[in-house]
Amino acid sequence: MILEHLIGFTLGVLLDRMIGDPHGFPHPIRLIGTLIGWLDRKLNCQKEGAGPEDQLRKEKSKKSAHGKTIFLGAVTWLVVVSATVLVTFIIMFSAYKLHVVIGVVVEAVLTCYILAAKSLSDESMVVYKRMEADGGDLTEARKALSMIVGRDTENLDEAAITRAVVETIAENTSDGVIAPLIYTFIGGPVLGFAYKAVNTMDSMLGYHNDRYEYFGRVAARMDDVFNFVPARLSALMMVLAAFIGGRDYSGKRAFTVFKRDRYNHKSPNSAQTESACAGALGVRLGGDSSYFGKLVHKPYIGDDTRPVERADIKRAARLMFLTEYLWVAVLLALGILFVAT
Repeated sequence: MILEHLIGFTLGVLLDRMIGDPHGFPHPIRLIGTLIGWLDRKLNCQKEGAGPEDQLRKEKSKKSAHGKTIFLGAVTWLVVVSATVLVTFIIMFSAYKLHVVIGVVVEAVLTCYILAAKSLSDESMVVYKRMEADGGDLTEARKALSMIVGRDTENLDEAAITRAVVETIAENTSDGVIAPLIYTFIGGPVLGFAYKAVNTMDSMLGYHNDRYEYFGRVAARMDDVFNFVPARLSALMMVLAAFIGGRDYSGKRAFTVFKRDRYNHKSPNSAQTESACAGALGVRLGGDSSYFGKLVHKPYIGDDTRPVERADIKRAARLMFLTEYLWVAVLLALGILFVAT
C-alpha cells in the first residue's frame, strides 16, 4: 500500500497546484467547521462583549467554572478530531476495498482538499489585482483582504494591505501548506484531515476574548503542539528556497532574520516562517494591528531595508510554492527510498 499512497499523494499535490479549491464545490473543511460551530453553540456558555459588570462577575467567579469551560472545550476538540478521523478512515478503507485504483483516486482528491497552496495564492492575488486596478481607491482591495485576515482592514493604506497579505502567505506556508503536506505524507488523508480539524478549531475558537478565552484554550494549545515541528521545518526550507530562488530573495538575510525574530509573536510558531519570509524579501512585517476595534501591540519582524511594495505579494507567493516543491521532493525521495528497501 505504500506505493499506492505515494501515487495518491503525488496526484493530490498536482491537483492542488492545478485546480486548488474551485468555488462552488463542496469542501470537507466546511463540514468540519459546521460541526465545530454546532458544538460551540451547544457547549460554550460564555458570552461575547461582556461589559464592566459582567467582567467583574467573571473575575469573582470560581475557578471551577473556568475549569468546566476548559473541559467542555477539550470535549469539543476530542469529538471533532475523532469524528474527522473516523469518517476519513471509513472513506479511505471503503475506497481501497472496492478497488486499488478507486482508492488512489479518492486519496488524491482528499489530499487536494487538505492542501491550500493554490487557494492561498489565488486569494492573495485577488487583493493584488484590486490594488492594481483601483486607481488609488483601496476599498475593493480592503474588502478582498478582509476575506483572508482576521484584523480590521477598513482604514489600512496600501503598504499596510501589502504587509498583511505577505504576512498571511508567510504564516500559512506552514499551517496551510507544509504542515498538512507532512502530516498527509506520514498518515495519508486520515492524519491530514486530523491536522486540518485541529487547525480549523484554532482558527474558529482560539481567540483571547470573553467567549473563547477558556472554551478555546485546548484548541489553541493543541494547534501549537501540532504545528511546533512543521513550523520550524517550513521556515528552514523557506530559507533554502530563498538561497536558490533568485535575485528577488536573500538566503543569508532570511537565515539571519529567522534566527533573530522567529519568536517575535505570541504564538510559538507563527513568526517562524514570517521571519524567514521577511528576511528573504528584505522587508519589515508585524507591528501593531487592530482586531475587532481593539489595537493589539505586536513586535516587528524583519528589517526595514526597503519599503514594502505590491510586487512583494507575488514574491511571497513564489517563495511559498518553491518551499512546497522542495518539501515534496524531499518527501517523495524518502518514500521511494523506503519502497526500494
